[in-house]
Amino acid sequence: MKAPRPPSASDWVVPAKEGHFDELLGDLAGKASRPAEAPFTGPWAEFFDHLGSEGLSDLNHRYASLKRQIRDNGVTYNVYADASGLQRPWSLDLFPLIISPSTWAHIETGVLQRVRVLDRVMSDVYGPQHLLASGLLPAALVQGHPGYLRAMKGIKPVGGTHLHIAAFDMARGPDGNWWVLSQRTQAPSGLGYLLENRLAVSRQFPQAFESMHVQRLAGTYRALIEGLKAMSPAGADAHIALLTPGPYNETYFEHAYLARYLGLTLVEGSDLTVRDQRLYLKTLQGLQPVHGLLKRLDDEFLDPLELRPDSTLGVPGLLQAIRAGNVLVANTPGSAFLESPALLGFLPALARHLLNEELLLPALPTWWCGERAALEEVLPLLGESVIKPTYPGSAGRHTFESVSGPSLSQREIDEWAGRILRQNDEHTVQTRLPLSQMPVWRQQGGDNQLARRSVILRVFAVADGPGSWRVLPGGMARLAGANAEIASMQRGGSSADVWVQTPGRVDSTSLLPTHTGTAAVVQRKRVVTSRAAENLFWLGRYTERTENTIRLARVTLASLNGDDQSAQPLLAWLSEMAILGGLVLPSVPPATQARRVFERSLIDGLDKTNRASSVGFNLRALRQAASAVRERLSQEHWNTIVQAEEEFFARLKAPAVGSTPSTIEGMQALEVASGHLAAITGGQTDRMTRDDGWRLLSIGRHIERLAFLSSALSLGLKSGALHDEAGFEATLALFDSTITFHAQFQQSRELAALLDLLVLDRDNPRSLSWVAQTLRGRLARLAGSAPGQLSTLSLLIPNPDLWDLAKLCNAEGSDAHPSLSELLSLCTTAAYSISDDISALYFTHSGDARHSLGA
Repeated sequence: MKAPRPPSASDWVVPAKEGHFDELLGDLAGKASRPAEAPFTGPWAEFFDHLGSEGLSDLNHRYASLKRQIRDNGVTYNVYADASGLQRPWSLDLFPLIISPSTWAHIETGVLQRVRVLDRVMSDVYGPQHLLASGLLPAALVQGHPGYLRAMKGIKPVGGTHLHIAAFDMARGPDGNWWVLSQRTQAPSGLGYLLENRLAVSRQFPQAFESMHVQRLAGTYRALIEGLKAMSPAGADAHIALLTPGPYNETYFEHAYLARYLGLTLVEGSDLTVRDQRLYLKTLQGLQPVHGLLKRLDDEFLDPLELRPDSTLGVPGLLQAIRAGNVLVANTPGSAFLESPALLGFLPALARHLLNEELLLPALPTWWCGERAALEEVLPLLGESVIKPTYPGSAGRHTFESVSGPSLSQREIDEWAGRILRQNDEHTVQTRLPLSQMPVWRQQGGDNQLARRSVILRVFAVADGPGSWRVLPGGMARLAGANAEIASMQRGGSSADVWVQTPGRVDSTSLLPTHTGTAAVVQRKRVVTSRAAENLFWLGRYTERTENTIRLARVTLASLNGDDQSAQPLLAWLSEMAILGGLVLPSVPPATQARRVFERSLIDGLDKTNRASSVGFNLRALRQAASAVRERLSQEHWNTIVQAEEEFFARLKAPAVGSTPSTIEGMQALEVASGHLAAITGGQTDRMTRDDGWRLLSIGRHIERLAFLSSALSLGLKSGALHDEAGFEATLALFDSTITFHAQFQQSRELAALLDLLVLDRDNPRSLSWVAQTLRGRLARLAGSAPGQLSTLSLLIPNPDLWDLAKLCNAEGSDAHPSLSELLSLCTTAAYSISDDISALYFTHSGDARHSLGA
């Protein structure tokens, strides 16, 4: 009996829409039929031949593996209007867009030509302005654009190049030719995401990737960084930083990823300052010069002194530093007017004037309605064109979402015509192009399909020297949704890797330095910015604070449901601790009066993020602090933080509105969260480099521990819980020292034994002595003190060498224990005082700590 034929690609093909170019078949959809035994030709046939013996039947497994890799790598794309949360996983399709060598050669040549034109246009507009005087560029279109920065007039950028990175969005039309749709010059996104796309997709098809001679990307990135350094004021020794708006930006993952890949310092505007017309980075070691900025921030936010005064994202005085020639900014501020779709209609004439060349890569026919002739010509064509804003995204001018004419009714077309006549210069009309469609792998109702999605290709040109550019061999493909024509990540679209085949040798360039002298290796230390240091400090504090509140909640619930429910000192102590720790509101009756009401209130408040000390609030704050320094955390560390928050809230999600999780559900959620916190603290202890940033993280944790444990002992002493058998055991549990205590002292309930372990034992990381000694040492090391010497802040911590067990145990006529109470009060006060001093000394740089060495 003949074995059944394994399914082939032709069995699962869903054809492209009629009128669209089919990337899979290399022809216009519906134009020609192909034999079933050879449905594909060219690179796609070669790609499917390399799928192995399992062929398409293995694609479901590969697709699941791809999605898991994106999730495990924490690749996210933030959507401001997404009600489901701040971050969502990056959307990546399984198949790459494959571009043949001949097609790429045409794209590459055309892109290089266009970036040369754009750079010269910008040079003229901010220089002699011959193009405006001659009428080749309408002055109203340029100087009326909000992105034209008058403050940049007459400035010549360091290195002579205005555009260091330019992105071009293009698509293939029904005729098979590539057309430019738009261009991005302010802060083009995608250079980081396409790296992750390449890594993820090439792992799913390693044989095809190697055999098809796909060109590598690293050489272009290396050329970009070397070009930036060469053109900067400091040359090859330049300090280059990547300027980001921060973790709430939609593409922040890419900023952190790109900074790590390129070896740049990731900075926000608050990390930088201008002194004497030079740009500096605020670090724990003081101010360090910055010679170049790769910005991912729109121009208008760069300098509140000269641009938007309400901007908190930029650097006051940055434009003056640029004027003085002391810093290179890529791209040079003022390029936003180049992004106007209206400019596309003027570029052919500009290319002839500036280069004496015809544009090789055409743009779609485009009409700027600010010109009377163009307005009259295009009004009858609105029903078959796309209407775009001339000034997209500009706060000072009318802007709107692009509208496709064929989707409008006749009444809507007439309404748009009226708007265009009233505000002609703010509207641009472009020919509508049916986008080519590439294959994607989909499961629809259990059926596997090679479906099609409309695709736009973003190609990047980067400067590798003064007036010289190269094109990244690949790019980022954006795919439209199932029934959409616009390929947009904000509108739920997806992305795809781009494989450019090369007929020659594959570039094996690496970003790793080839020759690094021993002196350079010794001197190379990771810069810790003040902002990163502050976030690491609070990451440590919120980690410890979360762990403390979880342990307190577990001990409290266990005591309320254990064998010692009638122990009044214990209940009184736990009630005070829960109120102090924010687990219950002060208005809730204490457990000594209404034990079950107290318990239900505690469980109900565990996940309330509007309470500044709840477990849920602390977990969320922990994640937010971690997201701000994500480039310093391992992927496993970050994943554990995300899982801890998500699983905790999921477990406490009530089945009905107004209901409260049960005690068992609350205990289970706390137990799982405790396990996650153990992994998080383990990652911080054993998997982070012990630089000054890590020391601040550790200091933050130990400040919280010192305050929490000393407060717990103080309240236990006042409530009598330390002299109560049940309170004694609960104290050991809260200090995570039960096993250690009983191993050393068996069943003893002596206060001296308790204080020896929880206050004086230098081997117990939960003892006050260990915490105090560790804090003193870390503060001294952070301050750069000589070995054996203490710093100003170190001296604020009570010296554990002076603590005496007999004196601490002494009760003068009562159980007040004045020496112990005084020590606990000193520890609590020192913890909060040090926190304020650290902020003033290392984060705000507002001056020296308030205390002298003699204090």
